[in-house]
Amino acid sequence: MWVLVFFDLPTETKKDRKNYALFRKKMLADGFQMFQFSIYMRHCSSKENADVHIQRTKKNLPEKGHVGIMCITDKQFGMMEIFRGHDVIDTIPPPQQLELF
Repeated sequence: MWVLVFFDLPTETKKDRKNYALFRKKMLADGFQMFQFSIYMRHCSSKENADVHIQRTKKNLPEKGHVGIMCITDKQFGMMEIFRGHDVIDTIPPPQQLELF
Protein backbone atom coordinates (compact mmCIF):
# COMPACT_ATOMS: atom_id res chain seq x y z
CA MET A 1 0.00 0.00 0.00
CA TRP A 2 1.23 3.49 -0.83
CA VAL A 3 0.42 6.68 1.06
CA LEU A 4 0.58 9.85 -1.03
CA VAL A 5 0.56 13.31 0.55
CA PHE A 6 -0.28 16.26 -1.70
CA PHE A 7 0.23 19.75 -0.35
CA ASP A 8 0.11 23.39 -1.33
CA LEU A 9 1.51 25.54 1.45
CA PRO A 10 2.04 29.31 1.49
CA THR A 11 5.60 30.64 1.32
CA GLU A 12 5.03 34.41 1.37
CA THR A 13 6.40 35.17 4.81
CA LYS A 14 9.44 33.93 6.68
CA LYS A 15 7.16 32.09 9.13
CA ASP A 16 5.30 30.42 6.23
CA ARG A 17 8.59 29.22 4.70
CA LYS A 18 9.71 27.89 8.08
CA ASN A 19 6.41 26.00 8.52
CA TYR A 20 6.74 24.59 4.99
CA ALA A 21 10.29 23.41 5.64
CA LEU A 22 9.34 21.89 9.00
CA PHE A 23 6.37 19.98 7.52
CA ARG A 24 8.56 18.65 4.70
CA LYS A 25 11.37 17.73 7.11
CA LYS A 26 8.99 15.78 9.36
CA MET A 27 7.60 13.87 6.37
CA LEU A 28 11.12 12.94 5.25
CA ALA A 29 11.94 11.83 8.82
CA ASP A 30 8.84 9.61 8.72
CA GLY A 31 10.11 7.81 5.61
CA PHE A 32 8.31 9.71 2.85
CA GLN A 33 10.12 10.37 -0.45
CA MET A 34 9.55 13.22 -2.86
CA PHE A 35 7.63 12.09 -5.96
CA GLN A 36 7.11 15.62 -7.29
CA PHE A 37 7.70 18.99 -5.65
CA SER A 38 4.46 18.95 -3.64
CA ILE A 39 3.75 15.22 -3.66
CA TYR A 40 5.44 12.85 -1.24
CA MET A 41 4.94 9.10 -1.04
CA ARG A 42 5.66 6.25 1.31
CA HIS A 43 5.27 2.50 0.98
CA CYS A 44 3.53 0.74 3.86
CA SER A 45 3.27 -2.99 4.40
CA SER A 46 -0.37 -2.89 5.58
CA LYS A 47 -3.40 -0.65 6.07
CA GLU A 48 -2.65 -0.52 9.79
CA ASN A 49 0.90 0.67 9.10
CA ALA A 50 -0.44 3.25 6.63
CA ASP A 51 -2.86 4.53 9.29
CA VAL A 52 0.07 5.14 11.66
CA HIS A 53 1.86 7.31 9.09
CA ILE A 54 -1.35 9.12 8.13
CA GLN A 55 -1.93 10.00 11.80
CA ARG A 56 1.66 11.30 12.09
CA THR A 57 1.14 13.45 9.01
CA LYS A 58 -2.13 14.82 10.41
CA LYS A 59 -0.36 15.61 13.68
CA ASN A 60 2.25 17.65 11.78
CA LEU A 61 -0.17 19.67 9.62
CA PRO A 62 0.82 23.34 9.33
CA GLU A 63 -1.57 26.16 10.29
CA LYS A 64 -2.15 27.30 6.71
CA GLY A 65 -2.33 25.63 3.33
CA HIS A 66 -4.01 22.63 1.74
CA VAL A 67 -2.96 19.04 2.37
CA GLY A 68 -4.47 15.90 0.84
CA ILE A 69 -3.70 12.32 1.81
CA MET A 70 -4.52 9.33 -0.37
CA CYS A 71 -3.85 5.59 -0.07
CA ILE A 72 -3.52 3.36 -3.12
CA THR A 73 -2.69 -0.31 -3.48
CA ASP A 74 0.54 -1.66 -4.93
CA LYS A 75 -1.40 -2.79 -8.00
CA GLN A 76 -2.86 0.68 -8.57
CA PHE A 77 0.56 2.27 -8.09
CA GLY A 78 2.07 -0.20 -10.54
CA MET A 79 -0.43 0.81 -13.24
CA MET A 80 0.76 4.42 -13.14
CA GLU A 81 2.42 5.70 -16.29
CA ILE A 82 5.20 8.19 -15.69
CA PHE A 83 6.63 10.46 -18.37
CA ARG A 84 9.66 12.71 -18.47
CA GLY A 85 8.84 15.02 -21.37
CA HIS A 86 7.73 12.69 -24.18
CA ASP A 87 9.82 9.79 -22.88
CA VAL A 88 8.13 7.04 -20.90
CA ILE A 89 9.94 5.97 -17.74
CA ASP A 90 9.61 2.18 -17.76
CA THR A 91 10.07 1.55 -14.07
CA ILE A 92 9.29 3.39 -10.90
CA PRO A 93 12.26 3.47 -8.55
CA PRO A 94 11.75 1.18 -5.55
CA PRO A 95 11.31 2.71 -2.11
CA GLN A 96 14.52 3.69 -0.38
CA GLN A 97 13.47 2.15 2.90
CA LEU A 98 14.06 -1.55 3.48
CA GLU A 99 11.13 -3.30 5.15
CA LEU A 100 11.61 -6.48 7.12
CA PHE A 101 8.64 -8.78 7.64
